[in-house]
Amino acid sequence: MSEGLLHHVEVYVSNLKRSEKFWGWFLEELGYKPYQQWAEGQSWKLGETYLVFVQTETEFLDIPYHRRRTGLNHLAFHASSRERVDEMTMMLKERGVNVLYENQHPFAGGEDYYAVYFEDPDRIKVEFVASSPS
Repeated sequence: MSEGLLHHVEVYVSNLKRSEKFWGWFLEELGYKPYQQWAEGQSWKLGETYLVFVQTETEFLDIPYHRRRTGLNHLAFHASSRERVDEMTMMLKERGVNVLYENQHPFAGGEDYYAVYFEDPDRIKVEFVASSPS
């Protein structure tokens, strides 16, 4: 174990079943494995890090998530190559996922930054980025 690496991230979601379907497909595509499951949550693990998704309690659903409020803005994942970003972009579109910044894709982050940006069912921004060429 390396000190300082993320242990886990926990995200509360408005509809657990919908989020399990979205995140399960994406994370398993990246090599994560199902880790924990209970009535109100599900997690996936890769190495020593895991991501947890928990159903928001009804009393807290009245204010929807927005990434520009205080709190989580987005989650970014490494891609192994630019080709992998292109492949993921195609799979996201086939699944009807909202791909962001399409008019600037794949360089929305700058001319040396190759990525696809998209949203989960709660509109949490997700980024899949290939390392810049050396």
